[in-house]
Amino acid sequence: MHRHAVVPVAVRAAVLGSLALAVHASAEFTKTIMITGYWPPTNDMIRPFSQSTTQNPDGWKGGNWEGRGYNIVSYFPEFPGGVGTNPEGEGDFRVDYQHASDDFWRITGQVKPVAIITFSRGNFGRSWELESRHRKLALESWTPDYEAPFQPTPDLPIASELDGTIRSSTLPLQKIKDSVNAAGLGFSSFIDTSDNFGGTFVSEFTGYHGTWYQNLHSKPSDPAWCVAAGHIHVGTSTPLAGAMTATEITLRELIGYVDSVVPAPGTMPVLALAGLATFRRRRTGCST
Repeated sequence: MHRHAVVPVAVRAAVLGSLALAVHASAEFTKTIMITGYWPPTNDMIRPFSQSTTQNPDGWKGGNWEGRGYNIVSYFPEFPGGVGTNPEGEGDFRVDYQHASDDFWRITGQVKPVAIITFSRGNFGRSWELESRHRKLALESWTPDYEAPFQPTPDLPIASELDGTIRSSTLPLQKIKDSVNAAGLGFSSFIDTSDNFGGTFVSEFTGYHGTWYQNLHSKPSDPAWCVAAGHIHVGTSTPLAGAMTATEITLRELIGYVDSVVPAPGTMPVLALAGLATFRRRRTGCST
C-alpha cells in the first residue's frame, strides 16, 4: 500500500511564508554603499563618489564600482574660504548637529544603504583611525558646534536614545587595518578601542548615527537591510592621494565582507524554489 504523507496546514503556511519572506528580502535590499565626510581631507577624498555635478564635475565613478556589484555614493560639505574662517561648511553634512541629523535621516531614507562609512578629520598627523564603538552622550555633554543651538536638542531623534548607550562598528576592522597598512601609504591604520570612543563632537555624533542605523536595519528580512556601518577618523595631515587610496582599500574590504553576508544574486530565489520542491516531494511522497 502507498499512502501520502500529510503536512499540517499550519506547517505548510509557515514554510511558504518564510520562503516568500526570503525571496522578498533578497529582492528588496539595495546594493548601495553610503559614505560621508566633512573637514578636509575627508570631503575631497570621497569626492569622486559624489553624484552631484557641482561637487564632482569630473563625473561619478561609483556606479557598479570596479565591477563589484555595488554603487558607492558620497555626501559631504564644502568650505569656501577655508576651515579656519568657515568651520561649519556648506551643503550636506555640515559640521552642525541639527544639520547632520537632518541630512542623515533624509539621505538614508532615500538611499537605504546596505553599508555605511562615516569619515571625519581626526587627530594631528597622518593616520587612518578605525573607531570600534560610539556612545550616546547626554544632550548637554556634546562639544558645542558653530551655529545656535550649539548642541543636540530634544527634538532630534537621537534624544530618544538612552544616555550612555554604546553602539559598535560592524565594519571588517581588522581586514581594513591590515590592508591599509600593507599598502605602504606613509601612514598607519589602527583600531581605536579607548574609552575616548569617537570624541564628543560632530564626528562621534555622526558615527553613532551610522552604527545606530545599522542596528535598526540589521535583519535580512528588512527591505532596508544594512549589513555594516562604522566611522573612520583621518589624521589632519594625511595626504589626499594616500587618503583616496585608503578609501578605496577600505571599500574593497567592506564589499568583500558584505558579499560574505548577503546572498549572491539569484541565490535566495533558487533556495526558495528548492524549498518548495522539497516541500512538494514530502507532501506527495509515498511510503509502504
